Amino acid sequence: MPEHVSILQLLGPVVLALAAVLWVTGLVRLLRRYRPVHHRWAPDQPLPGLPQQRQTAPDRETVELTPAERDAFAGLVHRLNSGR
Repeated sequence: MPEHVSILQLLGPVVLALAAVLWVTGLVRLLRRYRPVHHRWAPDQPLPGLPQQRQTAPDRETVELTPAERDAFAGLVHRLNSGR
């Protein structure tokens, strides 16, 4: 044992190594205890991280057009179709 090193300085690395071994052992035991179970997802089973999907489509919105608007829309469609 070197003369210029105290007992506490010699015990420090030993205590730290022991603490690290205990920590790693506890961590390994904890991870083994709560290991996730691997199972296949069924196609109809929802994923847990996604919000619930809607079963029906949203209501359709309709707007009544005046005869002048209908004629303008028909003219626009005719012009777009004739450009092809």
